[in-house]
Amino acid sequence: MESDLFERDHLEFGRTVAEFVKRHVEPNLERWDRDRLIDRDTWRAAGKQGLLGLAVPEEYGGPGETDYRFRVAVQLEIGKAGAAALQSGFSTNDDIVLNYLLRHADHEQKQRWLPGFLTGDTIGAIAMTEPGAGSDLRGIETTAVPDGDDWVLNGSKTFITSGILADLVIVFAKTGERGFSLFVVEEGMAGFSRGRKLDKIGLHAQDTAELFFDNVRVPAGNLLGEVGAGLDYLKRSLPLERLGIAIAGQASAEAVLGWTLDYTRERTAFGRRIADFQVLAHQLAELRTAIEVSRSYLDRCVREWNKGTLSAADAAKAKFWATDLQGRVVDTAVQMHGGYGYMMEYPVAKAFVDARIQRIYGGTNEIMKEIVQKDLIGRP
Repeated sequence: MESDLFERDHLEFGRTVAEFVKRHVEPNLERWDRDRLIDRDTWRAAGKQGLLGLAVPEEYGGPGETDYRFRVAVQLEIGKAGAAALQSGFSTNDDIVLNYLLRHADHEQKQRWLPGFLTGDTIGAIAMTEPGAGSDLRGIETTAVPDGDDWVLNGSKTFITSGILADLVIVFAKTGERGFSLFVVEEGMAGFSRGRKLDKIGLHAQDTAELFFDNVRVPAGNLLGEVGAGLDYLKRSLPLERLGIAIAGQASAEAVLGWTLDYTRERTAFGRRIADFQVLAHQLAELRTAIEVSRSYLDRCVREWNKGTLSAADAAKAKFWATDLQGRVVDTAVQMHGGYGYMMEYPVAKAFVDARIQRIYGGTNEIMKEIVQKDLIGRP
């Protein structure tokens, strides 16, 4: 059963994305992994093709396209190439950082920051996680203290996607008794520094870093939204972040199953195709069914997001379900490839190591189940 999510415009846009992937992504995957960085030329090429900043309103130079199905088309086409790091970077920019700016920035801030999200000249990051506080954001220690017309920011963040390349970083900080607030820290601000580029199991091409804030003076004009509203802003934006992660997991699962079907149809053992062994054939049948059922739910979530009715609990379900499924698919795929599945020259091996983080970032899957449980039984 094929997805019925897309209409003609989405399919045509998907072909544009596929051409971008063929020209700018597939030839560079190995180099990006070696460099542990996706070069800015790729971002600018994506901007030139109109793949970035789709939701930027027309008054700031964008198409003002709020139909999330176009973002899904980007995710799926990049997923077909096994370029999970690029998926992650683009999703951080468009589903997270840009989403916060569109929701909470004032007119002057939007004029300053939004145009770069269209061209690929501005790469953003969101800085929430700290060494001592992961999914529990109430435990963060980074502080922002008012001083004249500025705020003085102190603290550190870790596991920050696009932390090395980011031109602006949305920082989640404590603002005394007034709760938590969001601040936009820009490249070049005194006291803002980046630590090491973190050495990860997978997603090698996605630059991930530690960030440090040592008496960074953040102008009042870089406060995002209202003082003390940070937690509320996070709650309103996290469903889209988690939906984006779920779609990336789904895209990976679909791609990996396709590669595995091709391999098992061609590879022989004991005089017959691997795909003809009943045990393996049944596993493939189960995975295909699970992938189609998962896609149906995600399609529904996308439609709910477009209508403005996607709940935090439903987004949490999508995130933990799709990424758990992704893990099951890639693990089975490696097994079916045998020794070749352990070789990085095969895309299934790269998908295997890239997939593991999906069940951790954006809120661990255990936390996702807590959200669903709270919704289910009405626990405060």
